[in-house]
Amino acid sequence: MELNHQRIDTQDDSFIQGVKDCVPTLLGYLSIGFAAGVVGNTSGMSVSEIALMSALLYAGSGQFIAAGMIAASSPISAIIFTIFFINIRHLLLSAAVAPHLKGLSSWKNLVIGSQLTDETFGVAMNHVASGKKLGYRWMLGLNITAYLNWLLATIAGGLLGKWIPHPEVYGLDFALPAMFIGLLVLQLHSSKKVLVPMIVALSSVLIVIGASYIFSGSMGVIIAAVISSTIGAVIQKWTSDGTS
Repeated sequence: MELNHQRIDTQDDSFIQGVKDCVPTLLGYLSIGFAAGVVGNTSGMSVSEIALMSALLYAGSGQFIAAGMIAASSPISAIIFTIFFINIRHLLLSAAVAPHLKGLSSWKNLVIGSQLTDETFGVAMNHVASGKKLGYRWMLGLNITAYLNWLLATIAGGLLGKWIPHPEVYGLDFALPAMFIGLLVLQLHSSKKVLVPMIVALSSVLIVIGASYIFSGSMGVIIAAVISSTIGAVIQKWTSDGTS
């Protein structure tokens, strides 16, 4: 029985299992990546430039904004500064994943952190919520699958973009929120404790609506992410102390 349990744990931690667990997010990656390629094409970028941006920047919201700023002939410094603050949320994502990857070398943590995205973070947290541990091989399979899928999707969008001038007509602009809603539902379904996630989700919605009256849309999202995650951490700490 013990040997069988060890075999199952090893299988759950495998590279192939990471690839399989990434599959539910691939449709969202395809649609959003395709739309990002289309936007890049309409902003005047070549297919090779779109591919290079996807390979190096690898950020959906960042690439959409970069394409718009390039089309508006914004200075390079302004583009870099804007994308930096939009993607600063990855510090929070990495900090949340780090405790589950203790014992790995700095090099392995660097490899995982450099490819961590909102979507792979959501899958990883759903993995943890189901009672499983995060492993290097599993994270590698998850991240590489997402990365290659995004790269291919943006290239396809760049190649075919001239025939799709208005991607929002096909609902491509809602694919990313829909994917996150699906990940939230999966996490709530696999977790016995739904109070904290529901409070965090509701807080995020209320805060981002309130912040949108004062700040820009992207800044409102960052503020909502920081405050709602802090609320969740405080509630989690308070409830765990109360039950200990």
